[in-house]
Amino acid sequence: MDFTSQDIAVIEQALQIAQRSSESSKARHFQEVLAKLRMNAEAAMSAGASPAAAMDGFRYDYDDSSDLS
Repeated sequence: MDFTSQDIAVIEQALQIAQRSSESSKARHFQEVLAKLRMNAEAAMSAGASPAAAMDGFRYDYDDSSDLS
């Protein structure tokens, strides 16, 4: 299932609200899930940028013929 950045923001806000309104043992679980969500969201966002960078239109041709002069 793919989440948009807006979906992630809504889930993050819901977890923060639940964390604040819960007892300490439940709040800790919400905090753990929130930390995982943030870490996975950052990884997904950075992974999404990599394929575009790989197809930036530049091609490097490593031609060794310049060594033959």
